[in-house]
Amino acid sequence: MATTAKAASLATLSEGDKAPDFTMPGSGGATVALSKMKGKNVVLYFYPKDDTPGCTLEGKEFSALKAKFDAANTEVIGVSKDSVASHDKFCGKYGYTITLASDESGSVCEDYGVWVEKSMYGKKYMGIERSTFLIDGKGQIARIWRKVKVDGHADEVLAAAQGLK
Repeated sequence: MATTAKAASLATLSEGDKAPDFTMPGSGGATVALSKMKGKNVVLYFYPKDDTPGCTLEGKEFSALKAKFDAANTEVIGVSKDSVASHDKFCGKYGYTITLASDESGSVCEDYGVWVEKSMYGKKYMGIERSTFLIDGKGQIARIWRKVKVDGHADEVLAAAQGLK
């Protein structure tokens, strides 16, 4: 019951709120921690599953813009509940240049309010709602995109990141 209440209360994260801290294992042996990225902007994008069509396109688009995100002092991190081994295979298959973080426990998904009830073909199930959070160098949420449509999304996030000081 406490987990549901926690997810419900934090699902209301708003722009201007302090971003919940996290530490997760990442692709390529990385450890990803928000507290270690102070002074950098962070794009935290949540996606449902490695190697599925929308998730693959989203990763490709963010990877293609990595140099521009770097120039905007912005780190891009994709998050799903897939394992690090799955992320490494996914990155290798498509040549991703961004870091994918593994939230196998789902705690970060819950903290950011993206672990939600979904429905497909009349069946209800729990899953990750495709969402993106742009966090500024002070740890504040600058922008939130929920129920993301993948096509062109990375460009929109880049423009917002470039607008941060």
